[in-house]
Amino acid sequence: MPITSPIQSYLEDLHARCAPDRSGAVADYIPELARVNPELFGICLAGTDGYIYEVGDTRERFTIQSMSKPLTYGLALEDRGVDAVAEKVGVEPSGDAFNSISLHPDSGRPLNPMINAGAISSAGLIDGDSVQERFERVLSAYSRYAGRRLGVNEAVFRSELETGHRNRAIGHMLRTFGILAEDPNETLELYFRQCAIEVDCRDVSLMAATLANGGVNPMTGEQALAGPLVDRVLSVMTTCGMYDYAGGWVVGVGMPAKSGVGGGVMAVLPGQLGVCVFSPRLDAVGNSVRGVEVCTRLSEELDLHFVDVARSSRSVVRASYDLAGVPSSRRRPPAEREALARVGARCPVYELQGDLVFAALDGVLREIVDRADDSDLVIVDLRAVTRIEPYGRRLFEDLGAALRAGGKELAIVDDRERIAGGSYIPFYELDAASEWCEWQLLDALGAERVGSDGISLAAHQLCEGLDDEQLAHLDRLLDTRKFTPGEAIVTAGEPGGEIFLLMRGEVAIAVDLAGGGSRRLSTLTPGMTFGETALLGEKRRTAHVRGEEEGELRVLSAQDFDELAGTDPALQAALLRNLLAATHEIVGRLTTQVASLSARR
Repeated sequence: MPITSPIQSYLEDLHARCAPDRSGAVADYIPELARVNPELFGICLAGTDGYIYEVGDTRERFTIQSMSKPLTYGLALEDRGVDAVAEKVGVEPSGDAFNSISLHPDSGRPLNPMINAGAISSAGLIDGDSVQERFERVLSAYSRYAGRRLGVNEAVFRSELETGHRNRAIGHMLRTFGILAEDPNETLELYFRQCAIEVDCRDVSLMAATLANGGVNPMTGEQALAGPLVDRVLSVMTTCGMYDYAGGWVVGVGMPAKSGVGGGVMAVLPGQLGVCVFSPRLDAVGNSVRGVEVCTRLSEELDLHFVDVARSSRSVVRASYDLAGVPSSRRRPPAEREALARVGARCPVYELQGDLVFAALDGVLREIVDRADDSDLVIVDLRAVTRIEPYGRRLFEDLGAALRAGGKELAIVDDRERIAGGSYIPFYELDAASEWCEWQLLDALGAERVGSDGISLAAHQLCEGLDDEQLAHLDRLLDTRKFTPGEAIVTAGEPGGEIFLLMRGEVAIAVDLAGGGSRRLSTLTPGMTFGETALLGEKRRTAHVRGEEEGELRVLSAQDFDELAGTDPALQAALLRNLLAATHEIVGRLTTQVASLSARR
């Protein structure tokens, strides 16, 4: 079963929740817009990496209308410079409707570039020797934002040209004050044509994502607007983009935005994503009813308010690897190691850190979903995460449910239990999660586990290659010692004079931490050896060894091992070879882990 991103599922649910709202009406003062189907409804989210989530009528074409204003304003800033543009267009909120005649009483300068008067003034500042040349520069700039060549809806252009009497009056007033230096009719034609540029929801979400990405189109890599100018454009969008609803928008949504009477709303979350909602029914101030509702819910439910998200700029992924490269600390017999080397890649591990803001969380969730076909289990370690909002918790719960529906499992490691729900497997320690996932992979392969009765001496890795006589000799030298769960077999700091062969049960090796407590280094299973440093003359033990379950050991004293040099040097040499082979396996495993972690993101 295909795994769906929880963010895609969230958008589909959001679309379904907002679709029943049929309040408002299409813009009928422009005859062509009055013919638009009022039921159309699409939502797009575009990340600064170019990935787009979409639901609904996102490929339906509509005219950009007033969402063009910040783009033309940015182009004017590039053509004339900030100071020259500021002489013709202010940056103060008007608190008036989009078509209000808001001019400074002394200079005649429009209060901001987001109302019609300011937008017409911005159009008048575009370089070019003719209307056609100036419009081509506008269209090319918009196309860089969208990442494709755009066109014009000629019917809408003609409709606006024929009925835009109020805008004509504004244009002539601007000419009277000297804000427009030439015949206003040419600038008005440019303005009407730019408003009639045809886009779809995906185009506008990429335009917004380009602004969020410092003016660089995240899909094409093309610079649509210089970074310092982006800051000015976004600032004006924040304070003026939603007309006389601008204050309520900043408080309730908190994303720089611009609406258009064609039914679009473009919103920008700097550094993270761009949003476009298309729904033609407008409210009393000329904003899309569903567009405002969707953006409000996005901000509230995904914590997208710009005041709240600028907390952490470092990568949220501290490390990513899989169990083939970095297995658990459990030391396994050769058959299990070989099996995990083949299938360990089917369990990716993500160690996360910092604040899980939406864009960072989106990237992690999307990677998990994209790799789902090649994964059976997923581990996400949240212990170094400093902040995770309720929406992040819900998305992880939804991810676990989606993976489980596809026959997979999600393991969450979190020592603060910040995520509730039964759609994932909870762990307090990463190593415990890794070991559990290893067993799931091995069980799926049908790999045999070491039986509860343990192994024979001949089957122990230390005895590999010994003949019957050598095996019998060693057996006579070995003492037998039983242990219980939790029993201290070796204590760090005590003298070391024995080597231990684990025959039945499991033991854990741990070290004390400087700040208190201890850390498990590995879990040993039947067939493994510990305490080898006693044979090298090590005076003190460096770690603790405790029983994990009831078991049995065979114990060889360092003195008996040394005496083999005189009584049975071939046996001593064979034991040393096997100890060296076991050490080589441990070093190889650690080398693989270091390489995997060194290559982490």
